[in-house]
Amino acid sequence: MAQSKNYLFTSESVTEGHPDKMCDQISDAILDAILAKEAELQAQGYRDTQGRPANVDNVRCAIETFTTTGTVIVMGEVRTEAYVDVQKIVRETVRRIGYTRAKFGFDADTCGVMNLIHEQSPDIAQGVDGTFARGDDEDEIDKIGAGDQGMMFGYASDETDVLMPMPIYLAQRMAKRLADVRKEGTLTYLRPDGKTQVTVRYEDDRPVEVTAVVVSTQHSADVKLAEIREDMIAKVIKPVMEEARIKWDDAKIYVNPTGRFVVGGPMGDTGLTGRKIIVDTYGGMGRHGGGAFSGKDATKVDRSAAYAARWVAKNVVAAGLAHKCEIELAYAIGVPQPVSISVDTFGTGSVDDDLITRAVEQVFDLRPGAIIRDLKLRRPIFEKTAAYGHFGRTDKDFTWEVCNRTDELKAAVAKLA
Repeated sequence: MAQSKNYLFTSESVTEGHPDKMCDQISDAILDAILAKEAELQAQGYRDTQGRPANVDNVRCAIETFTTTGTVIVMGEVRTEAYVDVQKIVRETVRRIGYTRAKFGFDADTCGVMNLIHEQSPDIAQGVDGTFARGDDEDEIDKIGAGDQGMMFGYASDETDVLMPMPIYLAQRMAKRLADVRKEGTLTYLRPDGKTQVTVRYEDDRPVEVTAVVVSTQHSADVKLAEIREDMIAKVIKPVMEEARIKWDDAKIYVNPTGRFVVGGPMGDTGLTGRKIIVDTYGGMGRHGGGAFSGKDATKVDRSAAYAARWVAKNVVAAGLAHKCEIELAYAIGVPQPVSISVDTFGTGSVDDDLITRAVEQVFDLRPGAIIRDLKLRRPIFEKTAAYGHFGRTDKDFTWEVCNRTDELKAAVAKLA
């Protein structure tokens, strides 16, 4: 049975002070520090005691972070010639987020930090580094195998200017706005932890109005719920809705529906890297392969191929080939070429999905090495991806958001038709 084109859809987001998001940002801050230091050593011509040169292309990183009351534990596998001060990075990241006093539930200066990072497995390394026999005539990019097996999805929809689904677009911007009014000092009683949720009504598969909004924000003990509600509507919800130009007059508004949110952050809940994968992507609109992003260098296709899939899907929609598009990529560990590429336009395509798939295969090189090259994924840009979504951002470092292959796609489709 075909799905009705009239429906409600809900997505959520969290602020950077949410314990899971704290862990994502710490993991990516460590990755950024390693990439930056390795590149610096490479520029200096550094070699270790065995004569091995520093090379940012050789960095391998898979960092997991766990936090609970008063404690941050960092673990994972790394290969690098660089030394980075993990404890300092953790404390600086927690301080930037806003946990600077024990009364907030966490203190960057007094929390315990445990470093359990160790060297990457050589069995994984040999697949990624290309030591499997592929022939001497292969180019360097073809010597970089996928860091793991798995499938990754990318999605785009023309219902917003940044080609993101409306519910997650609104939820992410409300979460960011919630952090902004705290950091700017507009609402001094706010604390770093918070969550947002938005329900959108669709008619004929297009968003027409917001029907419900939920904002839960950590706050000081002395502020009244009525004041929080009034401020959330005026300073967080309304500005975002007006910017999006979507109807919300009749929306049900829920602000701190339990009535109190004083205890938050790692004191209120444990945090772990990779537990907000739907918040990180499309808010549940479209599918997800299950792999988290943060703490992983770009040889891990969980991250790089998901970015590439978004890049492809966004270019398909921007080229006018579909109103919405989902791309699936799949890889085998150690093998450069994807084992499958799939396109689904949900019946909105201007041409057949098979034709778009063949055009994508011609226009985009989806080997991990090529993705790293084309999207410039060896730069220390990842900490800022770890809060408020990896997609739908306008920052120039989010190279996977650039619609730079639309003409080539249209030309390929015309030639294949």
